[in-house]
Amino acid sequence: MQRFDLNQIAPSPWKNGGGSTREIVCFPPGAGMDSFAWRISVAMISQAGPFSAFPGIDRQIMLLDGDGVQLVSAAAGIDHALQQRWQPFAFSGDVALDCSLLGGTSTDFNVMTRRGQWSAEVSIHDAAVRPGRSAAGLCLVLQGGFVQGRTLLQAGQGLWWDAAEDAEPLLPHDAHSRLVLVSLHQAA
Repeated sequence: MQRFDLNQIAPSPWKNGGGSTREIVCFPPGAGMDSFAWRISVAMISQAGPFSAFPGIDRQIMLLDGDGVQLVSAAAGIDHALQQRWQPFAFSGDVALDCSLLGGTSTDFNVMTRRGQWSAEVSIHDAAVRPGRSAAGLCLVLQGGFVQGRTLLQAGQGLWWDAAEDAEPLLPHDAHSRLVLVSLHQAA
């Protein structure tokens, strides 16, 4: 289990100037954008513009904060308003999407998996979660806190793993606590 804090991850500005990305984890370590098996990040979108196409990649995006974005691809028949927090939206990375802001800046959670190698299940929890049950994965506290043993993880903090292991459960600190669990599964 690797612990992380979003506040400790430096953002990388996009080439088009429309936002920045904080990469939480990319597997295998050191893999580039053309060779990763899976990648999880948080992006801040500050202006309208195109989403890059990632052929062979399945994507899931979820609004964390802000007014949200409209994702459109006439060719793929996609016209989706990403404006409800914590509602994952899955789409093919083969498709180039146009993105427009629905107000101000938007912060989004992103999961990418290489089709045919890995798949991801993204779910929101307000009860105990047992990390490490899937082949790889990540937990990020969205609101409140979760306790694991004597450690309290607060909003913006979490854990990731790249091999299944028997880990202590994460228990909600209070009734308002929420986290996102990404369970990654390797294709047979």
